[in-house]
Amino acid sequence: MKKSAVLFIALLCAAISGAHAEKPRLIFDTDITGDVDDVLALAMCHSLADRGACELLGVTISKLNPQTAAFVDAENTFYGRPNLPIGVTYDETAQKRDSKYLQLADSPNYKHDIRNNDEAEEAVALLRRLLAAQPDQSVSIVSVGIASNMANLLLSKADAHSPLDGPALIRQKVKLLSIMAGAFETIDANNHFLEANVINGIPAMQTVARQWPKQVPIVWSGFEIGVSLPYPRQSIAQDFGYIEHHIVKEAYLLHSGPEHDRPCWDQSSVLYAVFPDRGYFGLSRKGQVSVEDDGFTRFSLPKKGDTQPQRDRFLILTSEQRARVLEAMVHLTARPPQR
Repeated sequence: MKKSAVLFIALLCAAISGAHAEKPRLIFDTDITGDVDDVLALAMCHSLADRGACELLGVTISKLNPQTAAFVDAENTFYGRPNLPIGVTYDETAQKRDSKYLQLADSPNYKHDIRNNDEAEEAVALLRRLLAAQPDQSVSIVSVGIASNMANLLLSKADAHSPLDGPALIRQKVKLLSIMAGAFETIDANNHFLEANVINGIPAMQTVARQWPKQVPIVWSGFEIGVSLPYPRQSIAQDFGYIEHHIVKEAYLLHSGPEHDRPCWDQSSVLYAVFPDRGYFGLSRKGQVSVEDDGFTRFSLPKKGDTQPQRDRFLILTSEQRARVLEAMVHLTARPPQR
């Protein structure tokens, strides 16, 4: 084995071992319909949970498609968590989206119990139930799609699970929102880049940017991070052959085909949420993200003399970090499930 590979494995094992002291409790909020990076990011969540690096509490889905819950249940079952709670949005203002791969839930190759979205819990009700049951300031939410569920959580009222409204419940239970949204660098000479997770649900993302409690940090992973981390097609071709039918491989091929390296947008938010202190990414200074009416995300540093708490940072990725981050993502995505 090459020295570089030995060093990488040692670093990854050290990171995972160190994470046991404060194991993140993870909720994965996804718009799993159009792009396939959501599928790979969910696989990463399971792999990290298998290693003991996090506790995966549940999955909520933020886009409207009748097959979302069945597919997520199939992927969860494939990874040995058939009873993992799943919540779906019933918000008619959320984006409706077709999919190239959700029909895999109809395949006899993938076992699952949920057959349609009517059999899944409503997303905000599930979010409130999961949060209420956790210790204070213990939950990291990874949100990698449109912000309909996060916005509706903010707007939620007291219920049977908690007497607190949405903002108060978030302040009490959440320690981090790791969100894939926006752009914080110039993209292909465009310094006003409009990122899909924002423009597909501008009012919801504006609600999150304006109303998320100042005391609970948000770390934004911009378009520029994922696009610089192309998932290698060689991994799809070579690393998933330990089983005849692999839901991640088949979803990837249905979406992107065998000749494409799909950017790792959503995986970046998972990796940061689980290992925030391991040097995979750098962070900007603290400031404030606002979402303009056209969907542009603007990051502003505090003005001189401003003593208000600053909630937002965004990920920064150096050329030196890039290779290490991509190798970690591939390793965690392609790892066989612990069943």
